[in-house]
Amino acid sequence: MKLKQFAVTASLLSATILSAGSVAADEVKVGLLGGVSGPIAAMAPPMLDAANLAIAQVNEQGGILGGQKLVAVLGDSGCNPQNGVDSATKLVNVEQVSGLIGPHCSGAVLAVANSVSVPAGVAMLTPSGTSPEITGLDDNGLVFRTVPSDVDQGRYLARTMLEQGRNKVAIAYLNNDYGSGLAQAFKQEFEAKGGQVAGFAAHEEGKASYRSNLAALAREGADTLVIFDYGDGTGLTMLRQALENGFFSNFVGGDGMKSDALIRELGAENLETFTASSPVGSKSDGLSIFNEAFKGAGGDPDAIFVTTSYDAGFIMALALEKAGGDKSKVADAIIEVSNGQGEPILPGEWKKAAELISAGKEIDYKGASGDLNFDGAGDVPGSYALFKVSGDSFDAISAQN
Repeated sequence: MKLKQFAVTASLLSATILSAGSVAADEVKVGLLGGVSGPIAAMAPPMLDAANLAIAQVNEQGGILGGQKLVAVLGDSGCNPQNGVDSATKLVNVEQVSGLIGPHCSGAVLAVANSVSVPAGVAMLTPSGTSPEITGLDDNGLVFRTVPSDVDQGRYLARTMLEQGRNKVAIAYLNNDYGSGLAQAFKQEFEAKGGQVAGFAAHEEGKASYRSNLAALAREGADTLVIFDYGDGTGLTMLRQALENGFFSNFVGGDGMKSDALIRELGAENLETFTASSPVGSKSDGLSIFNEAFKGAGGDPDAIFVTTSYDAGFIMALALEKAGGDKSKVADAIIEVSNGQGEPILPGEWKKAAELISAGKEIDYKGASGDLNFDGAGDVPGSYALFKVSGDSFDAISAQN
């Protein structure tokens, strides 16, 4: 099959995200609730750009709901539950958005769902909220994610460590919904498969020193430290201090640790024994199309969560079109446009999709991150890879579907 190229300029990407209060009556608003500040601030811009690429493609190909412009109104969750609630409240109650893309972090997803979006009946689609707690939300079928649960990532990473002969590890995890959920999933699988967890400890965010935490973990005799944290924040501090003090020989992180900040701050030469897991898009026409389009718009297709962010933006647009702009029908429409049935729609094929929807035909979105067929909890299956530092970026060294 010949791949299609959908060119979107970088200037158009940035022009489509607007601040609050600048949207006209002939425009359809969605909330783009990102971790602009806080511990994933360095990761957030490519994720926002990827979601906005999808929105820009909609507008380039005739717009939404009969020619209206689709506009993302940006909010900042700060990767924090209270900040997320405050920003979401403004987006939902003041801006009257028809759906939410985000938040980016699990704690904010849980708080926003419970306090804002579910009570308001607004569908929410997060590209990076991975906590297992999201699966069990009492959400009236309104919360979805294009990224798989950390139950899957924890199991993948545990099996991969054992396959590599790392049978004894210590685990340090950030004491929040993301860190604890991923740590528990990893620990359960690691021990079930015969591994030994020699040290398992939570830590709080924002301390100047974690040397005492690290020393206590190191005393248990493991040579590998697994860190479930954010590489732009506390995780960077912990890794730096573990290296400086020689507490461990090998280091492993989850997706939150796959951050270029580690390379910039610590140097690639000091990260030769560091690896990190992350969800990845399976090889497909959809992924190739996205990679070309995002690269053409000045983005980095290898940045974390950009495929899932793009898919969240495109699926939200498809669902709004399918629902006829009725926000009470968007959640059902999210399932209807990506359930394995109907005419295949690839990334960027907005005009084709809109015409099929208008004709009453079924469509099936096949995304950059894979076939996103949501289950009853709004979850999707996923694929993962293990990454190592190579120069000023990360290269995949193993993968599993």
